[in-house]
Amino acid sequence: MTDIIPLERISNKIFYIRMQHVLLDKDLAELYGVETKQLKRAVRRNLNRFPEDFMFELTNDEFQNLKYHFGASSWGGTRFAPMAFTEQGVAMLSSVLKSERAVQVNIAIMRAFVQLRKMAVNYSGLQRKIEDMEGKYEAQFKIVFEAIKKLMEPPSPKTKGKIGFQK
Repeated sequence: MTDIIPLERISNKIFYIRMQHVLLDKDLAELYGVETKQLKRAVRRNLNRFPEDFMFELTNDEFQNLKYHFGASSWGGTRFAPMAFTEQGVAMLSSVLKSERAVQVNIAIMRAFVQLRKMAVNYSGLQRKIEDMEGKYEAQFKIVFEAIKKLMEPPSPKTKGKIGFQK
């Protein structure tokens, strides 16, 4: 099944919202091969299985930010804010969606989350090594280290303005 759903395809759908890595309902529905409304209906029937740290609905501001990020056309006729599922929420989905495909997709998604954590650990290790080198060669490479630190900083969350002519 991981050949059918490559890890890169899943990794590209993982977003960082509210200090958590999440997958959105429409992306999960696509991976599971069901309609988004079917997935949402199944979740709403079992809300007791999805506490706030497993699943949350995006606020209007978060939803608008996503729409601007991807372009409104990719969201089609979406009228409701999407649900965002954490790793634990995705794992819980396998008990709500009881198909063989759901089980296989969940395995692939869990592997993608593990890969994401490994990348974060490598990032932290690289950051430590650079700080060690900075201590040794501070005078010689101060400008280089400052530039590298700037490149490694996560982008500041900015609200994007509207594109096009403004009056």
